[in-house]
Amino acid sequence: MTSTGSPVAGATLRLLDKADKEIVKLDRAIVGAVYKFQHEFRKNPDAAGFDLKPLKGHERLWSARVNREYRALLLRLGGNDWLLVSVKHRGHVHRNLDRLAYGINQITGAIEYVDLQVVEEDVLRRPVPAVDPVQAPTQASEGESPLFAQYSARQLADLGVAEPLIPIALKLTTDDELLGLAEYAPRHTGEVLLRLRDGIPYQQVKEEVTDPVATAPEERREGALAEDWQMAADRSQAVVITDDESLRSIIEEGDFGRWKVFLHPTQEKLVHRTFSGPARVGGGPGTGKTIVALHRVKHLVEHLPPGHNKPVLLTTFNKNLAADLRSRLLSLGGPQTLARVDILHVDQLATRVVSESDPGNTKRRIDDAQALREWRQLLVEAGENRWDAEFLSDEWNQVILGQAVASRAEYFKARRAGRGRSISRTDRAEIWQLAERFTQRLDIKGLETHRQVAERAAQLEIARQNKIEHRRRQQEERGGPGNIHAESGTGAWLRYRYRHIVVDEAQDLGAAHWKMLRAMAPPRETDDIFLVGDTHQRIYDNQVTLGSLGVHIRGRSARLTLSYRTTREILGSAIGILEGTDYDDLDGATEDLAGYRSVLHGGRPSLRRADSWDEELDLVVDQVQAWHDIPRESVAVCVPTNDMADDVVSRLGRRGITATKITGEGPRGDEGVHVGTMYRFKGLEYRRMIIAGVSDGLVPRSTVDTWERTDRLRHRRELQRARSLLFVAATRARDALTISWHGEPSRFLRPLGMERLRG
Repeated sequence: MTSTGSPVAGATLRLLDKADKEIVKLDRAIVGAVYKFQHEFRKNPDAAGFDLKPLKGHERLWSARVNREYRALLLRLGGNDWLLVSVKHRGHVHRNLDRLAYGINQITGAIEYVDLQVVEEDVLRRPVPAVDPVQAPTQASEGESPLFAQYSARQLADLGVAEPLIPIALKLTTDDELLGLAEYAPRHTGEVLLRLRDGIPYQQVKEEVTDPVATAPEERREGALAEDWQMAADRSQAVVITDDESLRSIIEEGDFGRWKVFLHPTQEKLVHRTFSGPARVGGGPGTGKTIVALHRVKHLVEHLPPGHNKPVLLTTFNKNLAADLRSRLLSLGGPQTLARVDILHVDQLATRVVSESDPGNTKRRIDDAQALREWRQLLVEAGENRWDAEFLSDEWNQVILGQAVASRAEYFKARRAGRGRSISRTDRAEIWQLAERFTQRLDIKGLETHRQVAERAAQLEIARQNKIEHRRRQQEERGGPGNIHAESGTGAWLRYRYRHIVVDEAQDLGAAHWKMLRAMAPPRETDDIFLVGDTHQRIYDNQVTLGSLGVHIRGRSARLTLSYRTTREILGSAIGILEGTDYDDLDGATEDLAGYRSVLHGGRPSLRRADSWDEELDLVVDQVQAWHDIPRESVAVCVPTNDMADDVVSRLGRRGITATKITGEGPRGDEGVHVGTMYRFKGLEYRRMIIAGVSDGLVPRSTVDTWERTDRLRHRRELQRARSLLFVAATRARDALTISWHGEPSRFLRPLGMERLRG
């Protein structure tokens, strides 16, 4: 359970998971009435206007008037502690009261509420007889094969499946029925059934899904779960409503915002575990990696000795994500947690290190795209046509900077594993000469790249670490501490900058970043580095092997497989985009998305074709207009290029739809549909999303195929990066996804079905 603050006087009102999904489907006027109801109910539930009374035949289930047409169904947990479980039309409240099932799950100890009548009508469309909980596995009816025929009711109950739903689960014969049941079922029930259906062995489901949330066996034997409803509420996926805005945000986002702070027990184990060295958590989009990172930071801070310093670093790869991490950590842990944490993106951190060493440096920082333009201009001015700018830029970044090569002789010895294109000794001499000219060019212009700064920062931190370790060895030899007030050459205390480092979006950090981070925390301490990331979402060309950089994660890796953000239908299409491509695990081995799944259910992504970009812009406008039932800010349009983003903003504006472009600084405004390139959507989430311009030659860009003849490895890497960009964009959507193109569709869409692509 999560809380939005301290309960107010009067009544404590909680909202059960899934109730918000039911409420959000009601008319806006009814949703508004729910806001007003919860506001007044918290102040005085006994007010005459609520007509609060128990339902016939139910001691614990009560109804209260929301407005003239609708009533709220509430479970009385004890005293004035209430749990809102449903909002129904008054004409439906008293129907089939015997089909309203609620209780405390005897495995998880959580409260569960199910309207069996609605489930049966919507899922099976037929009544289901009661099933003895110890019966043998269900036998298939003629012409049907139940999905869970190999399991008994007792086995499902032992996994924590809600007992009122077990008879229905045992009658399911299609995946559509299963997905329908998962929509109504408590989240744990849905997760168990979907994992079983996906072929996960029974014992593995028990260990990975049920055991982390199971109550102690002695509690079950002693019957302690039976009547303690308030304790059960604390175990449930419910939220305490303490102000009007809390409910408004919960319902308007349809549980979309809550998953950002919700910690599943499987994740909780990772948060609280003590690791003997660097640890990594992987997983597909929406599995809660960032949530784990944030809770991990909070956990580490809670175990710090008292003080006013900031021994915990939380970092990621860009400014926007760092700002989002700061905001979410503040919501999660409050100012007291934030006060002990340094939150910086890695280039900002590198700049700080270099500035300490060289405070008079006035050079302007440029990114990789600007550096590439400088390479091109250099080659034009030099009349050089043997080497292309992209190759030289990569060679400079990955080999010369990446290995801290400082001389021509060192470059001749440098390893080029993974570069794809072999070069001779004569080639190296030419490349080194061009690299020297490029460095001089930047110096003359007063420029330096972020990668240069990162490499300098790494070398400075490694030098600092060497001094610290030298001092440590001296102390060990002397049998005690020496001059503990000795300072390093930078004027800072001679100690590691951080005790703990937590890294989000780890797949997008480069080698220099990792060398710098490794040197910033003591290498022999527990819980030194904790990183989360997914190489399927790598959108920059920063392929690293962590072990070679001193970050040894072998034996301390875990993977999250359950998506809380994206529906199964969208997820399936997104995974199809990656078909036939291998991804690494940041440590030299391969990784896949096997077992990656969602308990959310929705419509299949819509695929739409246009004859021209102008016609496709009209399709975008039509789709946005069709999504008039949700706030504009919950809708996004993603395109391959900046010019196309400008076109979308302009076309939407001409049709009276407010739109805001996402830049490197984030959205330009607070209102309207968000529009941006694929790179800009990393780390963002939306209820509904359009990816436009997914055409051949744009995704991937046509220039990528020029590498196929000259550098096959580079060609594969560029294709992989383009796939990852589209994959990231597709998995930003929760409820609905529309993909459109003009002309020929991108080759990456072929696994989604050619018959659908023809539009």
